[in-house]
Amino acid sequence: MSLFISSLNSGSNGNCYYVGNHTEAVLIDAGLSCKETEKRFDRLNLDIKKVKAIFISHEHIDHISGLEAIARKYKMPVYINQKTLANSGLKLDASLINDFDANTEIKVGKLSVLAFPKFHDAADAHSFVVKSGTITIGVFTDIGSVCKQLIHHFRQCNAAFLEANYDEEMLQNGTYPAYLKKRISGKHGHLSNRQALELMQKHKPPFMTHLFLAHLSKENNHPDLVRELFKQHASATNIEIAGRYNETAVFQIYPSARTRIKIPVFPSQLNQLSLFESY
Repeated sequence: MSLFISSLNSGSNGNCYYVGNHTEAVLIDAGLSCKETEKRFDRLNLDIKKVKAIFISHEHIDHISGLEAIARKYKMPVYINQKTLANSGLKLDASLINDFDANTEIKVGKLSVLAFPKFHDAADAHSFVVKSGTITIGVFTDIGSVCKQLIHHFRQCNAAFLEANYDEEMLQNGTYPAYLKKRISGKHGHLSNRQALELMQKHKPPFMTHLFLAHLSKENNHPDLVRELFKQHASATNIEIAGRYNETAVFQIYPSARTRIKIPVFPSQLNQLSLFESY
């Protein structure tokens, strides 16, 4: 058993992540046009008809711009919570809309998708983990700060897409207006390279084979900078960049022997855990 994953695009110009097995798949977000999404599926030799559902993290345009067209053309069920839908301006076929609850698994064939809340300046933003058997894939982007739920789920992942949006010095010395710098670096903005690196250093499990650095800023970061920063501390984990102009390759993720580690938060406690307890 294995899972196949790819970032079709990652950045403020559009976000879309693919996770699937041999027979079915899901998309996390749909921030590319339908035509561009189809082109990237073709280049990756992936079958878009295997996608059985789209999960939406929040209502910002770079996560939903292609959703209406893709869902309509392929009759894909869309999992989107009510606050996100109400603030999105989307016009979706009612028969395709599905609500979801935080910390409740949704079955899509042999895949299981779980959403959990995150810090971001949106109506009701969520991150996702996708599981099949003993393999867990995380999609952790658009996060202003790290909370205990993020730590818990990151520590379960065989592979993860993790936001490393900006270099703190580049942001502060750059041309963005003060209000935008404050928003990006605030508690409900985006993760910096330093914050993402600290999460990796403290909580990366020994069985994580791939870490994809995602949602890099065009103006306030650089792929070479962040790649080298993380590689210094990655041990056996492969560091990849989820780019803002093109798709990654399709990576096949296999189960791996899980070293026993102490997990401070257990699934039965997640619904009782406050999001606002950061570390």
